[in-house]
Parts: sequence; structure tokens; C-alpha cells
Amino acid sequence: MLRKRVITVLTFCDGVLFRTKKFTPDYRYTLNFVDAWSIDEIVVLDVTRPGQGQRSNFYDVIEGLASRCFVPLAAGGGIRTFEDVQKFMGLGADKVIINSQAIARPDFITEIAKQYGSQCVVVSMDAKKTDDGKYEIYSDFATKSAGYNPAEWAQKCEALGAGEILITSVEKDGSVEGYDLELCRMVADSVRIPVLVCGGAGNWSHFEEAFIEANASAVCTASIYHFTETSIKSAKAYLNKAGINVRT
Repeated sequence: MLRKRVITVLTFCDGVLFRTKKFTPDYRYTLNFVDAWSIDEIVVLDVTRPGQGQRSNFYDVIEGLASRCFVPLAAGGGIRTFEDVQKFMGLGADKVIINSQAIARPDFITEIAKQYGSQCVVVSMDAKKTDDGKYEIYSDFATKSAGYNPAEWAQKCEALGAGEILITSVEKDGSVEGYDLELCRMVADSVRIPVLVCGGAGNWSHFEEAFIEANASAVCTASIYHFTETSIKSAKAYLNKAGINVRT
């Protein structure tokens, strides 16, 4: 049985580490809380809006992290061209995360997979619940409807060569109220590739719920590490005691 993963998500705006809430940068932090020795992977996202900063600042972030951490590093945010992919891989990223451009040009998924392998392609999906209770995928910082439901889009991404899916509930982002388990389970049950869930974790029991009730392959979080003195190691100890197969 494959081990479940615990992943830290770091969001940067113009090279500065921020916490986000409902996809809006909230307030800034330093990077000293990241324990790269006990986390399984690090996801690093550039949430800089057009005109808000310099792209080179995020390049510096990726290069610096890649030189200091010894776990897989996935980089995303604003990846539009194959040259962008090459840039991040050249800076030391192990995977790239694509979102809006995958929706705009789905063949982009296949192009990256053919060059670097499916294991290097993570498709990020941002979902909101509509007024009629259904879920819908959004792009462009969750401002534009993509016209897909999450399960449908996840299946298409898998067929095009995606190696993993990262599903985020926009409403749950930064809430620390727990993941949207219905959304996460919908996506996880629709594909055979690993599904990483994000948006809303506030305590270790939320991790357990995502693994057991939503069939997640990995749990991602950012806010919980900013608001608790407990470490990633204690999260894994909790999960191990609950019978979740994690690396300790």
C-alpha cells in the first residue's frame, strides 16, 4: 500500500511568503517554520497578480528552496508556456503545477508529460459550489468559470497525461474549518492517479478525515503551521496512531 503524504503549501506574492484566505493574500510570514526534514513534499505557488511584482522574485524563491530542501519540490503559479516549465525545472523544481493554462490549452498537459514524464505534471483545480449545490471549476485566481465539474475535469486531465491532481476548495481556503470532503472524495473517486487535497485544514483530525473519508493520497495545508506550535512530526504521530500509513 502506498504511503499517504503530508505536504506543506507555501504561497508567495512578489517573492514574499503570504497566507491566503479565499484566494486573497492575507498577511506575510518568514520562512523559518518549514521543517523540510519531516515534511514529505513542498508545494510553492506564486499568487502574484499581474502588475503586482517581479517574476524574478519567485524564481529566486524556487532556486533558494531547491538548494536547501531535500524533499520533492513542486512549483506553480503563472506557468503559461513550455519555456516557463523549463525555467522552473532548471531552477531545481521536481514537478510543475499548472492550472489556468491547462484549462485554456489542455494539450499543454500532454506536452509537459511527454518531455518530463507524467510524474512531473500536477494539475491544480480550484472549485466553488454553485447556488444549486453543484461544484464548478474556476480559473484565473478563481474568478472565471471553466465550464467543467471537478470529476469531469480530473478525468480529462488524467487522460491527457497528468500525474497528480491538486484539488482546492475556494470557500474553504484559509478557513481552518476542515476540508470540503464531498468535493475531495468526488475527485479522488473519479481518477486512478494520486489526488492531493487542499483548503481548510485546521487540526490533525482534518488530515485523518481527508484520508479516510475522502480517499485522499496526500493532505496539503499552509495555515495550520502558522497558527500552531506543534510540528509536522506531531501531525504524523497523530496519523500513525490513527492507523494511517504515513512516513515517520
